[in-house]
Amino acid sequence: MWDRLLTNCNIATMDPAVAGAFGAIEDGAIGIQDGRIVGVGRRIDLAGYRAARVETLGGAWVTPGLIDCHTHLVFGGNRAGEFEQRLNGASYEAIARAGGGILSSVKATRLASLEQLVEEARPRLHALMRGGVTTVEIKSGYGLDTPSELKMLQAAKRLGDSEAVRVVPTLLALHALPPEHRESRDAYVELAIEDMIPAAAEAGLAVAVDAFCEGIGFTPAEVRALFHAADAHGLHVKLHAEQLSNLSGAALAAEFGALSADHLEHADEAGVAAMARAGMVAVLLPGAFYALAETRKPPVDLLRKHKVPMAIATDLNPGTSPILSPTLMLSMACTLFRLTPEEALLGMTRHAAKALALDDEVGTIAPGLAADLCVWRIGRPAELCYWIGHPGPERRIVAGEDA
Repeated sequence: MWDRLLTNCNIATMDPAVAGAFGAIEDGAIGIQDGRIVGVGRRIDLAGYRAARVETLGGAWVTPGLIDCHTHLVFGGNRAGEFEQRLNGASYEAIARAGGGILSSVKATRLASLEQLVEEARPRLHALMRGGVTTVEIKSGYGLDTPSELKMLQAAKRLGDSEAVRVVPTLLALHALPPEHRESRDAYVELAIEDMIPAAAEAGLAVAVDAFCEGIGFTPAEVRALFHAADAHGLHVKLHAEQLSNLSGAALAAEFGALSADHLEHADEAGVAAMARAGMVAVLLPGAFYALAETRKPPVDLLRKHKVPMAIATDLNPGTSPILSPTLMLSMACTLFRLTPEEALLGMTRHAAKALALDDEVGTIAPGLAADLCVWRIGRPAELCYWIGHPGPERRIVAGEDA
């Protein structure tokens, strides 16, 4: 006997083995046992199975739980004041000279206790969860010294332990130069390689290592050294690449079999082709594109041509993407980047799972996978992209239980 049977529902499985758009099964049913999916199909075909709980969903649509595969959700303070200053005419450079910008987030993060970081981040996490997120990646990167970076990762772990959501922690080891290393850049890179990565790996606080490969960030040579260290400690790698310029970061990430390259507005065909050969995911971040008022879009047509899976994420952060709505990202992916609704929803389900090396666990409604689901009161899946900022699902189910 199954634990639970959801019936009288339409299912966007996002499973390539199910023919048709969204891998849709109309008038379907989903069987759940021990937190995992054990049956998916037409209601008539699953009618003979018994379950301790049988629930009719009244024709609602069920999708995989949404996956936000790129966030900077944990940080101290916020930069709403700087947002206001910019709109009143202050330049980013002037704000940075006055101690603002990323360094203001670094200062606030270093000063905050572990408990403060957790409780400041919790409302942001709750907003994502209300929007349908059941799995979220959380990066460090606002500590810029080993104790503060570990503190951020510990905060991410505490959030995952205390909330009905799967948290995937990433050490963003090379994000920006801290003020104390302005004149000793090499020493900071060495610190990330020789101290941060071993400490995070030994404590089991990160599953991946990330970096910002950009003219205002870190060079390909520095990233290469970092990735060698991550590989030596058994950690996945991923990269902020080609956001503001093309430093061939996507191709560099591909050399190391990275899970993803993220942003990619300036990626060229050589980089996209390298990603395709490496089996990587392109993580597109329409919230940052919007917040920064960018005009150069990521090369969606090249990604389609080379069959590189496209994920979508909020890039939730205090400076360049203060976004709390995953469904808004679905809409923006369509309106700003011209993805189809099916591509957008794949981008926050199956492809987002692949970007986190979790595609054998979540992201698709198929037997054997975790029963992480969202129940939506909509008439068709495209409505999740059509409604701008859809408030979220009627119900979230994580590991087979209402959350």
